[in-house]
Amino acid sequence: MCLAAPSRVTALADGTATVECFGQRREVSLLLMEEAVAVGDYLLVQAGGFAFERLDAAAGEAALALMQELMAQDEAVSARRWGNEA
Repeated sequence: MCLAAPSRVTALADGTATVECFGQRREVSLLLMEEAVAVGDYLLVQAGGFAFERLDAAAGEAALALMQELMAQDEAVSARRWGNEA
């Protein structure tokens, strides 16, 4: 199973994009993209570093918010399991 977190485009250059997700930046290839990409767009990126789908901003932001909520819940469960509650 593959899970792709939406990544926001911060810069474009010669068939690549710099994207940011959860505070991490990386360069990705736009080779698989069939539509134009602009700074501010949200992209889904394969583990190999290829963007493969563009999302509208509302969908990208909603997906990131849900992922953050799920990660926070997982951290709380792990803390209880290991006796590390704050």
